Amino acid sequence: MTAGEALAEGIAALGLDLDHAPQTKLLAYLTLLEKWNRTHNLTSIHGVLRMVSHHLLDSLAVLPHLPHRAGLRLIDVGSGGGLPGIPLAIARPAWQVVLLDSSQKKCAFLRQAAAELKLSNAEVVNSRAESFESARPFDVVIARAFSSLAEVAANATHLLARGARLVAMKGNYPKAEIAALPSHVAVVAVHLLEIPGVEGQRHLVIMEMQRA
Repeated sequence: MTAGEALAEGIAALGLDLDHAPQTKLLAYLTLLEKWNRTHNLTSIHGVLRMVSHHLLDSLAVLPHLPHRAGLRLIDVGSGGGLPGIPLAIARPAWQVVLLDSSQKKCAFLRQAAAELKLSNAEVVNSRAESFESARPFDVVIARAFSSLAEVAANATHLLARGARLVAMKGNYPKAEIAALPSHVAVVAVHLLEIPGVEGQRHLVIMEMQRA
C-alpha cells in the first residue's frame, strides 16, 4: 500500500471530508518531515506508512471534536515537528493556526514547511507557552505529548479566550492526571479516538477554565 492510499483510506475511516488537494499537501508535509528527520531528529516515528497513521491520521482524528467554523483561532503548544498543527492547518484553511515551540531548530523546520506548503493561515512562534503573550486570545489551545494535563493548564490558560477549549491529546485514559487538575479546570469531555493503523489507546481530553 502506498502512503497516498493509506492516507485516503484512513481519512475515509475517520469520516472526514478532505478532497485530493489537502491530501496531496499532507503527503508533501510528510515528505518534508521525513527529509528533515534524517538530520534533525524531529520525530521518533520512522517509515512513511507509520508516519501516515501515527502522525497524519492521529492529528486529523481530533477534527470531529473541534468547532468547525471559519476564522477559528487555534494554537498548537509544543508543536515540535508540526503535530497536530500543520495537518489541522492544511485540513482547515479557514482557520488561523499558530505553531508554538521553544526549540529554534524545530521552529526552523516549521517555518520551512509553512513556506513550502504555502500555508498562509499558519504562523510560527519561537517561545515557551508560559512566556508567550498574544494580542488576540485563542478559541482552541491544543497540545500533543506536551506535558501533564495540570502543566498544560498552568502554562496555557492565559492564551484562552472566554469560553474557549483547552484540548490535550493523550494515550491511555489519563485518570491520575485528571484527578490532579486544579478545581478551576473542568474536564468537559474525554473522547476515545479510533485511529486506523495505530495500536493502543488514544484519548482526547477537552477542558474549560472556570473563571470568576
